[in-house]
Amino acid sequence: MNTTPVATRIPVTIITGFLGAGKTTLLRHLLGAAHGRRIAVVVNEFGSLGIDGETLRSCGIEGCTDDDIVELTNGCLCCTVADDFLPTMRALIDRPNPPEHIVIETSGLALPKPLLKAFGWPDIRTRMTVDGVITVVDAPAVAAGRFADDVAAVEAQRADDPSLDHDNPLAEVYEDQLLSADLVVLNKTDLLDDAALGAIETDIARDVGRPVRVLRAVEGRLDPLVLLGVGAAAEDDLAARRSHHDGADEHEHDDFDSFVVTIPEQPDVVSFLRRLADVADRFDLLRMKGFGAVAGKAMRLAVQGVGNRFRHEFDRPLGTDDRSGRLVVIGRHGMDRAAIETALREG
Repeated sequence: MNTTPVATRIPVTIITGFLGAGKTTLLRHLLGAAHGRRIAVVVNEFGSLGIDGETLRSCGIEGCTDDDIVELTNGCLCCTVADDFLPTMRALIDRPNPPEHIVIETSGLALPKPLLKAFGWPDIRTRMTVDGVITVVDAPAVAAGRFADDVAAVEAQRADDPSLDHDNPLAEVYEDQLLSADLVVLNKTDLLDDAALGAIETDIARDVGRPVRVLRAVEGRLDPLVLLGVGAAAEDDLAARRSHHDGADEHEHDDFDSFVVTIPEQPDVVSFLRRLADVADRFDLLRMKGFGAVAGKAMRLAVQGVGNRFRHEFDRPLGTDDRSGRLVVIGRHGMDRAAIETALREG
C-alpha cells in the first residue's frame, strides 16, 4: 500500500477500450468541457501512423496545446512500459508547471493491467496515482457478437481435435479491458434499443464480477466531473482486476497486424465511404481510420471506421502541395495486404 497521501500525487486517468469504441471522441469531449483545468494527454496507438493524436491537435479546444499532447506510436503501452511510458511520465511530472491531471488513451489492443503495474515503480508511485480506469465499450459491436465465440464452430473444432486450446484474441483483449475498469462507458447507445443495452449491461456485470459503474453515452458525452475524480487508486487494487494474462508483464500482438495505405484524391465522399465499407466486409477488417482529400473540397476529410461502420467529417484546411490521403488498416494476422491496398486505391 502506498503511504504517500493521494492528495499530493498527480491523478492519472486511463481510458481504454477496443478498436473504435470511441475513446478519442470521449477524450475530445472531456477536454472541451474541462473549463481550463490543466490536463496533459498521452495517446498511444497500434501502428506507425498517429491518427488520434492528430485528431486531438486539430480539435480547436481553447487551452489544448500541442505541448499538452504526447503521442506514442508504433507500439503498445502494455508492451513498451519501460521504453516509452515511464520516460514520458517522468518528463511530464518534472515540468516546471506540471499538469493537474494526466489522461492516458491506450491503443485499442492494449491490456490495461501491465500499465497499472507500472505505477508501482518507486519514482512514479510517490508522485502519481491512478484516479481510475475508464473502459469504453462499443455497444453495437458487442451486440453484433464481435467479441463472442461462435459456440457451435468452437465445439465442432473440439470434436475434431479434443486437445484444441481455443483462443479468441478479440475476446481476450475486450475482457481484459473490462476486468480492469473502475467505470465502464457504454458508448453509441443511440444505435441500440433499451432491451439490447440492458442485455449488454447484464453481461458486463457478470464478466467483471465486482461492482463497477456502467454509464450509457452517445459520442462519449459525459460530464468530466464523472470521469475525473473517481479516486480509485487502482495501482493499490491490482489483485481484484483479473486478466487473461496474469503472470506475464508483456503480451504479443501476433494475432493482429496494421499497415498504412496511401490513397489518391477521391472524386466524392459517398463512393469513397461505400468502398471503405465494402473492403472492410470483404476482408473482415477490424478498423480503418485516416485522412484524405476530395475533389473540389478545400478541407481535409477525416474518416473513422469500425468494421463496416464509418463516420466522417471535414476537419481542417488542406495544403495545396499534397492532396493524397493516408489510411491505417488494422486486422487479424494474415491479412492480404496487397489485395486490400489495391481495393482501397482502385475500387
